[in-house]
Amino acid sequence: MLELDNVNAYYGRIHALKNVSLHVDEGKIVSLLGANGAGKTTTVRTIVGLNRSTANDIRFEGRPIGRIPPHKIVRLGIAMVPERRELFPDMKVIDNLEMGGYSRANAAEMRRDLDRIYSLFPVLAERRKNRAGALSGGQQQMLAIGRALMSHPRLLLLDEPTLGLAPLIVKQIFGTLRKLNQDGMTILLIEQNANQALKLSEYSYMLENGRVALQGRSAVLSADPTVQRSYLGSI
Repeated sequence: MLELDNVNAYYGRIHALKNVSLHVDEGKIVSLLGANGAGKTTTVRTIVGLNRSTANDIRFEGRPIGRIPPHKIVRLGIAMVPERRELFPDMKVIDNLEMGGYSRANAAEMRRDLDRIYSLFPVLAERRKNRAGALSGGQQQMLAIGRALMSHPRLLLLDEPTLGLAPLIVKQIFGTLRKLNQDGMTILLIEQNANQALKLSEYSYMLENGRVALQGRSAVLSADPTVQRSYLGSI
């Protein structure tokens, strides 16, 4: 579904991504792991057009998207949940959700997706008239995921969805991602909780200094001594 072929990206003179290649097969969960500053966020920002790669080297369902503006990438079927959620704190929960479907015209389909999001996160239904900024951190993360789902994506990109959350909420978020995948959603996951990400995903990439250092099936990587030492805090 998604292919990156030797992608390079820069912040000014800083070479942030260096020949990064990865693929995400339809219906799978793929995790992207690495230390802070390794290039994970830059990778997803480049996929959705917020950063520009240096060539037309990103394809979604076989179509080059490296020169397509971000709002058109959303319409193609890719949605991103950013690391800091980027909610509209003074707007109501329902308004934030409806903003996620800004590019859609079919009101009945939007209502069905809204009902689905409320079934995934019942607290959002209970607090739909509350200001987004008044929600707890976990509830805000649920809202950020719900807002992304309102664009009806086929590929969901998540940047650190459990960062700073309580263990019970982390478990709930991972459970929701598993359910979304079981329902057919393809997911690319950036996650600081490497143990959980490796358990959830089928295939994983490890970034170091803007390069892919390791890749492979998640079950194999989780047993690799280098991965255990560098990312899992064991050995």
